[in-house]
Amino acid sequence: MSERTLAIIKPDAVNKHVIGDIVSRYEKAGLKPVAMRLMQMGKPVAEGFYAVHKARPFFDSLCTFMSSGPSVVLVLQGENAIKKNRELMGATDPAKAEKGTIRAAHGTNIEYNAVHGSDSPETAKFEITYFFPGMDIIG
Repeated sequence: MSERTLAIIKPDAVNKHVIGDIVSRYEKAGLKPVAMRLMQMGKPVAEGFYAVHKARPFFDSLCTFMSSGPSVVLVLQGENAIKKNRELMGATDPAKAEKGTIRAAHGTNIEYNAVHGSDSPETAKFEITYFFPGMDIIG
């Protein structure tokens, strides 16, 4: 089933100049970028995006990190896009991520882990609308 998911190339990966490698991995896996923007997330934007984690101890440091530099926000489309992207990303902690995954290749630690991806169709819908409100996405 063709579906859409949100992906974010986080500030640590942008700073390492690996945007091209990460996008290439998406495309080679059959995930087509149908919307993409480079943006500097303000802390209030990061707090709204990660509101589901507001009660978690890492919330403030995550929002500070996500607003520390530019990110690339993408909508990826393809067969089983959510599951496929989660597999490409690897485990949240790069030390536990399988060899060949984005996080194993480009992540530093559990917080500076290079990429974000939606974890369900409901989350994907919220996240895509959050960053691309009212946009007709071609794909």
